[in-house]
Amino acid sequence: MAAFTDAMSRLVSGLAVITTRRAAGEPCGLLVSSICSYSVDPPSVLVVVDHASRCRDPLARCGAFGVHVLGSAQEDVARTFASRGADKFTGLAWEWDAAVPRLRAAPIYLRCTPTAVFDHGDHTVLIGEVTRADVAEAEPLVFYRRLLDWRLREGGGLHP
Repeated sequence: MAAFTDAMSRLVSGLAVITTRRAAGEPCGLLVSSICSYSVDPPSVLVVVDHASRCRDPLARCGAFGVHVLGSAQEDVARTFASRGADKFTGLAWEWDAAVPRLRAAPIYLRCTPTAVFDHGDHTVLIGEVTRADVAEAEPLVFYRRLLDWRLREGGGLHP
């Protein structure tokens, strides 16, 4: 439904990279805009992943995943993880946090343990309990009208 897609493109959201380990041991990750806090007690997030994503199956079966909320300085990281490239981690500063690939530059990092995974329509919903939270100050990278490069304007508002 085109009207629904257009309406949702006008909903301002943050951007996050979701990461986990594939069964063979290599890292995988993707960019999402469908993410929100789900619960405070226990601290949990809700993430939605398209069935067409190559990371969908590893995420649906993982024991842990990472949520990296991106700041305005990470537009290049957002574009990398939005792409269909084979190795999105080449050239990025990252490390293993237990079984979770952690991007060093992300201002917000949450390591999560999945507590619920279910399919709805053409997407998979993951609910993850947060087991680690690291937060640094940064302006957010904002997704609006299908563009990855919006910034919050000083004094209010958005600008590309």
